[in-house]
Amino acid sequence: MLDALIEYGYIGLFVASYLAATILPFSSEAVLTGILLMGGTPWISIVIAAIGNWLGGMTSYYLGRLGKIEWIEKYLKIRKDKIDTVSHKLNKKGAYISFFSFLPVIGDVIPVALGYTKANIYKVSISMLAGKLFRYVIIMYTFKSFTSFFKF
Repeated sequence: MLDALIEYGYIGLFVASYLAATILPFSSEAVLTGILLMGGTPWISIVIAAIGNWLGGMTSYYLGRLGKIEWIEKYLKIRKDKIDTVSHKLNKKGAYISFFSFLPVIGDVIPVALGYTKANIYKVSISMLAGKLFRYVIIMYTFKSFTSFFKF
């Protein structure tokens, strides 16, 4: 599946990044690395990956905002007690915590919980986009460092 997305280039990267931001277990990092190995432009790749990942996160935010806990548990596989725990912690921190929605495990729950608590959409949106962009910049520089280390 990842090979097919890499073959589609930037469109495949966008799709992989979008899916990775939802509760689906997907590796946008592998697709980004594949695109970079195939000679994709690093900054274009980062922008596409960040926007796709951000839109996936915002989709999760809107699903949480619908407030149908039965749907969240059934389709997103996030238990109500986990949402309540994260929501309680998020109320203290504010919408800016969405910056950390790129983190593994908890990152999938953060946008849903922020939507569920109806956090400020503008703050969530800007903060989440900054976090997603930060993530892919780190991945790109790690990739560049790794590949330059092994060049002879």
